[in-house]
Amino acid sequence: MRFKRSIVFALLLALASGAGATTIPAGSHATIRLNTSLSSATAHTGEVWSGTLTHEIVEHGKVVVHAGAPVKGKVTYVNRSGRLHKPGALTLRLTSINGETVYSSRVTRQGKSHTKSNATKIGGGAGAGALIGAVAGGGKGAAIGAGAGAAAGTGVAAATGKQEVRIPAESVLTFTITGSK
Repeated sequence: MRFKRSIVFALLLALASGAGATTIPAGSHATIRLNTSLSSATAHTGEVWSGTLTHEIVEHGKVVVHAGAPVKGKVTYVNRSGRLHKPGALTLRLTSINGETVYSSRVTRQGKSHTKSNATKIGGGAGAGALIGAVAGGGKGAAIGAGAGAAAGTGVAAATGKQEVRIPAESVLTFTITGSK
């Protein structure tokens, strides 16, 4: 008889502990604060990052996960910046909240475009070269100077042109939960 009571007690205990387990509902928004900084210059796909949940996740008026819970995620895409085109980019996803595996939307950040900066450097170089060439050699000198100035401006743009993206530590990002285990 004592054996049967032990089995019934163990079964009830197992059911009670399963009833307290929560699943983070799909569609919930998880706002997190990063613990470390990430950069398209140094990050790699699959890199794990960590953070903290900044707001409670609530379902039907009941708190499912409290603010302050630990979160983990991973970098799912990295694009390093080129010198004259292609700014750096990073894409992140959440992988767990408070130890529970989750699937989430992605958050992507991209570096500044090269277009305006490059146009200023190359166009400014061409204009300055044309002016100097015109003073030194007239119309023919202006054409030669414009070409030389544009080439110099392109060199400056290439030397200074990387536009990596950096997400600093303590940045706040919001993900949408698409599922959980």
